[in-house]
Order: sequence, then structure tokens, then C-alpha cells
Amino acid sequence: MKQIPEPAELKHLLKIHAALDIIFCEEDWLRYHMFDNQWDKNISLATIDNGAGDVLFIIFTEAGIIMKGFDHESFLSPHAREEFEVYPGIYDQTPHSLLKYLEDEPLEKEEVTFCIWRETGASSWEMGDVHIPNGEDDGSEFLLGAIYTTADEYIEWAECYYEQTIQKEIVKQIYSGLPINEEMINCLNPERDAQNALKEISQLFD
Repeated sequence: MKQIPEPAELKHLLKIHAALDIIFCEEDWLRYHMFDNQWDKNISLATIDNGAGDVLFIIFTEAGIIMKGFDHESFLSPHAREEFEVYPGIYDQTPHSLLKYLEDEPLEKEEVTFCIWRETGASSWEMGDVHIPNGEDDGSEFLLGAIYTTADEYIEWAECYYEQTIQKEIVKQIYSGLPINEEMINCLNPERDAQNALKEISQLFD
């Protein structure tokens, strides 16, 4: 399993990704990284969606964190199975206290190639006992790879994805925790309505 940041750091990074994507992309349905701080009572939802059928949902709850990933090209996809069923082992050991959150219809529980969780108070991330044939892939490295732990990693991705040169120092300031302001937004994306972007960004950190 790809190394995943500790829970507090993970949440912080995903909010930063969502904030930067708000700045670079006005249309929310085109964004790669999204974060709903009030998805439900005391629950937050982060989404990583490449627009090509590959999606990672990360749900933050009082009971812990659960991630559901779907790589549409993976051998483990239910679409690759005759009965269109979840690949054996993916959910078998997942605690019900976390698995229940995937029942929400928009999360498409059956569309899954990997599931990772961490209960509150646990010291490590866990996955079910899934047998993956040699040479096959569950998509976790690919989708978890879109969680950029450093500003340089995000910048490298964003310059390619948005096809523009990024003001590196500003992104590094945001990664360090400096509050985002209109000047930063104007420097990163002069075409963006800075006030509208700030309204959206403020909701991430309420």
C-alpha cells in the first residue's frame, strides 16, 4: 500500500488541494480535487475524480476514516466480473462503523477496486485480505498518488493538468498554512473572480 499521511495531515492536504483547484478551475464539476466540509453532520467528504472514470472518496467521521477507490481499468473492477460483484475480500474485514457510510447512493459502493480505513485511535491504515493476481493492480497507487504531500508535487501535477506556469512560492505559502487571500488568487489565476473563489474556499475551513 502506498504510504498515506496521518489523519490530521491527510485532511489538511485534501483541503489545500480543493482550495487550489477552486482557484484554478471555476467550474466545480471539472475539478480534480473537492472537499465537502459539511457532507453530513460531523462528517467530511473528499473526492478525487480524474473525469475519466477513476474516483477516490475519502470520508472523515467520528469513528475514523474510510476510503473507497475505483480504477475503471483494474482487473478488480466489478465490470470485469461475470456477476458484476465486488471483488472478494475488499469489504470483508471493513468495520461496520465505517462501511455504513458507503451506503450513500452517490458514493456507488459497488463501484470499487480497493478500500482502506483507519478507525479512530488506531495507529495504522488497513485493507482487507484481497488476493490480487500477479501483474494486476487495484488502482490504489494511482489514485492515492493524487494526494500530493508537498507543494512541489502539487505544482508538478498542476502545471501539467492546467497547462500553465504556476507561481510556486504562493503554492508553498498555502501548503505551509498561510491563509489564502485575494492577492494570492489574482497571482495564481488572474482570470478567476477572487471574491467568489474566497467564498468557496472559506467553506472548506469552517
